[in-house]
Amino acid sequence: MTDTPRTGVLIVGSGIMGSLVSRLLREHDPELDITMIDGGQTIGSAPGLHLHDVDDPVLWSRYNEQVGTGIQGMYVGAEVVREVADSLTVLTPGMFHALAFGEDAEAMPATALAWNAGGMGVHWTAATPWPAGDEVFDFGDPARWAADLETARRLLTVTPSPIGPTEVGRAVLDVLRRRFEDVGPDDRQPQPMPMAVTPTGSGPMPRTAPGTIFKPIAAGGDPAFTLMTGTLVTALLVSGGRVAGARLRCIADGTESELRADTMVVCADALRTPQLLFASGIRPRALGRYLNEHAFITARVLLDLDRFGIGLDALPLPRVGEFCTDSLWLPQNGTAQPFHGQIMNRTYMDRSGSPLAHAVGLSLLVPVESRPENRLVFSESETDLAGLPRISVEFDYSDTDRALIDRALAEVRSMAEEFGSIDPTTELALLPPGSSLHLTGTVRSGATDDGTSVCDPDGRVWGFDNLYLAGNGVIPTAMAANVTLTGAVTAVRAARAMAVRHNALATH
Repeated sequence: MTDTPRTGVLIVGSGIMGSLVSRLLREHDPELDITMIDGGQTIGSAPGLHLHDVDDPVLWSRYNEQVGTGIQGMYVGAEVVREVADSLTVLTPGMFHALAFGEDAEAMPATALAWNAGGMGVHWTAATPWPAGDEVFDFGDPARWAADLETARRLLTVTPSPIGPTEVGRAVLDVLRRRFEDVGPDDRQPQPMPMAVTPTGSGPMPRTAPGTIFKPIAAGGDPAFTLMTGTLVTALLVSGGRVAGARLRCIADGTESELRADTMVVCADALRTPQLLFASGIRPRALGRYLNEHAFITARVLLDLDRFGIGLDALPLPRVGEFCTDSLWLPQNGTAQPFHGQIMNRTYMDRSGSPLAHAVGLSLLVPVESRPENRLVFSESETDLAGLPRISVEFDYSDTDRALIDRALAEVRSMAEEFGSIDPTTELALLPPGSSLHLTGTVRSGATDDGTSVCDPDGRVWGFDNLYLAGNGVIPTAMAANVTLTGAVTAVRAARAMAVRHNALATH
C-alpha cells in the first residue's frame, strides 16, 4: 500500500487570490512545499496569463471585443450557456453561466463562473479602485489595514492612471469634478481609474494575472510548487478541529485520490468556496449567507462635440491593443455620493481609421445592504455538474436598496445629459443581478464567532486551526467599488497568518 502524498500548503483555486497567497508564502519561505489545485484547464499557451495579453489572435480578439462593452457579465461572450452541460469534460476552458453547472441561479440571472486555470484572474478588467468609509473592514486596526492594502497594491502592480486622461478625457473629468467638487477629500475626487497593469511606452499594457503575480504558475521553474489543473477538490478531510487534506477527482477520467496537507486555504470564488465547505460538513450558521453584489447601472452617450468645442480631428484614438481612450473613476464618498462610477470612453472610427464620434460610457455601481436573507442554499440531496451540493441562489433588493437604485438611475441620466443627448429607453439600463461578477459575503470574516461570520479577520475558519479562506467571499462589507483589490487584502492577511503558523510548526 502506497503512502498518501503530502504537501505543506494546499491552495484550492488558481485565481488572483490563490496566486497572491502563493507569492507571499514563497517570499516568506523559498522552500515551502505548495500545491495549487484547479478544476479548469489552461486557456492559451500557459496557465494563468491574461486573455488581454495572449499570443493567440482569436482569443485576443474575442476577449477585447467583449470587454469593450464595459459590462463584466458580457465578458463571458460565446461561452455563456444557460442549459446544463452534459459533463464537465465538454466545457472548454472559459466562463459559463452558473446554470451550465446545474445551479439554480435565476435570482441572479447573469451569474457566471470561471472554469479555467487562473480563474477570473485571466478575464478581469484590472480596475483596482481602493475602498473607503463603510467599505473598509479594518477590525479596529486602521494602520494594519493601510499596510495590507499597500501590499495588495504592490503585488497587483497597481498603476494610478494608465489609460488617460486624454484632452477629451480631461474635459469629461472637468464636468465630473464640477458636479462633485464639494464631496469627499482630495484623493477621492473624480480621477483616472487605477488599474493593475504594467505601463508601456506604446501598444497594449499587460494586465496583472495569476501567472504574473506568482510566475511559477505560468512558467514553472519552482521545484517546491505544483500546479494541478483539471483536478476537482470534492471534499476537505476533516479531523476534529483541523483539516487533514482533501479528496480529489481527475476531471478527465474520474480517478479519485487524496492529498494530505499541513495547512489549507480555499480561494475558489464566492459560490464554490462555501459549496466546498458545505460538502465537507463544515457548516457554520453564516455559511452562504450575506450574499452581496452591488447593483449595476450602465449608460452610454455620444459626446456633443459642438457643446464642448471639439472637432472630429481632435478626438483621441485608442492606443494599439487598448479598447478605450480613457478609463476614469468617480469614487464613492459616503451618503453624499454613495455610488462608484466607472467611466470608459472610446472614439468610433470609420474603416479608414478616421474619427466619427466619441462615446462617454457611464456606469454606476450601487451598494446593496448585507442581509442574511440573501444567500446560497446548498442541497442535501441534489448535486450539480461537478457532483457537489447543488446551489440555489436567493437574492433580492430591499426597499432601501431600491430607493438607492432609483437615485442612481436619476444620477446617471443627469450625468449623461451633461455630455450629450441620451435616450433612457435604449441607452440606460439597470442590469440584472450577477452582471458585475462581483459577488461577496458568502464566507465573510468577522471579529468574533457570533454566528454572523465564517472566519476570523485573518481568514481562519472558526473552530479550525489550519483552514483559511481568501477572496471576495470573505469581504463582510457592502461594496460600491470593484472588489478585487479589496478581496486581495483578505489574501494578504491569510498568507501572513499561514506563514506565522508555518513558523510555529517549524519550531516544534
